[in-house]
Amino acid sequence: MNVYQEFSIKELLEGNTYPGRGIIIGKSKDGKKAVTAYFIMGRSENSRNRIFVEEGDEVIIHPFDAEKAGDPSLIIYSPIRVYENNLIVTNGNQTDTVYNGLKNGMTFEESLRTREFEPDAPNLTPRISGMLTFDEGDFTYKMSILKSADAEGTACNRYTFEYNSLPGVGNFIHTYVTDGNPIPTFMGEPERVSIEGDIDEFTETIWNALNEQNKISLYVRFVDLATGETENRMINKHLL
Repeated sequence: MNVYQEFSIKELLEGNTYPGRGIIIGKSKDGKKAVTAYFIMGRSENSRNRIFVEEGDEVIIHPFDAEKAGDPSLIIYSPIRVYENNLIVTNGNQTDTVYNGLKNGMTFEESLRTREFEPDAPNLTPRISGMLTFDEGDFTYKMSILKSADAEGTACNRYTFEYNSLPGVGNFIHTYVTDGNPIPTFMGEPERVSIEGDIDEFTETIWNALNEQNKISLYVRFVDLATGETENRMINKHLL
């Protein structure tokens, strides 16, 4: 077994009906761009009633049909925010926790230590988070998962992974292994994946590989490491 092998994002997603929400962070093959992607999926009407909206550097999730919006506490949040030289991406309102923590002198890990998995028993959905830190024309990144220690949710286990960026290599973490009842939560280290193509190819590969029935929205950002300029792609199923 080659532990340094990169898996294809297409192969990891195709045939998986419900990986849930997912974060991919890595570097383009030419070594010139920082790459991040975030997607959401949903099984319930409330979860599917969502779209991504860009507001400056930030991405915010809004209900597509406000009249059908149910409990917003776990589905409406800002998955992407920027603080100084840090790009934060998470699957919940812990984006704000990390942002405010950095603002108050805390680290990524210290900020997330104040949070735990989502209170949505019996699934007890993990909170997954990532952060890219830019410095001197390059970047490093961290990924975190906060997950229940048992089926009852009596304690929270916290895992943080720290990476140097390598051309053509990324890491992929998602909330669930696949569909189920309750849904089995992600296990192990973030998957090592290949980062292929330009932003349009990369976006298309992810979107087309996601389950047609359950996918909702996808956001991809490429950051030029030399200039800091960003290029974004956003797909909302409701707006196609």
